Amino acid sequence: MTGSIIEIGQDGRHISLFRGFLKISQGEDELARIPLDSISAMLLNGHQATITQNILLACADEGIPVIICGSNHQPAGILWPVVSHHKQAGNLQAQLESSKPLAKQLWKQLIQSKIAGQHQVLLATNRSSGNALEEMALRVKSGDPENIEAQAARRYWPLLMGDDFTRNPEIEGVNSLLNYGYAILRSTVSRAVISVGLHPSLGVHHQNRLNAFCLVDDVMEAYRPMVDYKVFQLLQENKQEINRETKQELANLMEWLVNMPFETTTISNAVLLTAQSLANSFKNGEAKLALPKSAIPYPNTAI
Repeated sequence: MTGSIIEIGQDGRHISLFRGFLKISQGEDELARIPLDSISAMLLNGHQATITQNILLACADEGIPVIICGSNHQPAGILWPVVSHHKQAGNLQAQLESSKPLAKQLWKQLIQSKIAGQHQVLLATNRSSGNALEEMALRVKSGDPENIEAQAARRYWPLLMGDDFTRNPEIEGVNSLLNYGYAILRSTVSRAVISVGLHPSLGVHHQNRLNAFCLVDDVMEAYRPMVDYKVFQLLQENKQEINRETKQELANLMEWLVNMPFETTTISNAVLLTAQSLANSFKNGEAKLALPKSAIPYPNTAI
């Protein structure tokens, strides 16, 4: 599943299919051809872009999610294939029949991983004020009835980004960097969830009729601190706005390495391992997720 995340971020681009390649054009000029089998996701983030039905069908056949982003760089919609996994029917049935206690246990593990990851990010950035978040992660109960996740967030964001920071997706600057990084992460998780035959709308915690990707939003919680860490690094380099350079750096983050329980692998592959463990949890009725051991990724020197 490893591949490039292609962003169409300029006005007036035309995207079409040519002999197994995604072709990007501007007027009469061809700008690029990219093999479909080297693409993990495509983001449409530019105004007035046009795209052919043939390339959309080809992306669906290849399991490539096509994400349409709004002006705030948040995903507004995602195209995903109807049939994407040889065991899809069985996995969907297990997902549909999963119990509420199982869903609560899965959510507990995801939130514990997220808060532990936030603690690790604070330590790595010298923003830690002790072991408060680490202790909060241990206090998360099944389903997180005390909403420890929100309590941790109230401690985490001021420590990481400063007392004046407010996490608001509609605000420009740092929030735009976070939005874009999360959009990249969401597309990666979408492909992983779909590729293992699960339905992205059926969340274990997020439940919203207007959100077709509740399960994706559940799974990505454990990986959000990695995006936060990368955005913090960008800010330290005085890269505070969304532009071509910062977009590329955030997209490349999915190929950074992260430590999983039994191997070190790219974030994009780690997400797939988590999705596979989620499908197995639904099938076996036991919450046993493969989650990152550390939220601090590091560059993949093999690329």
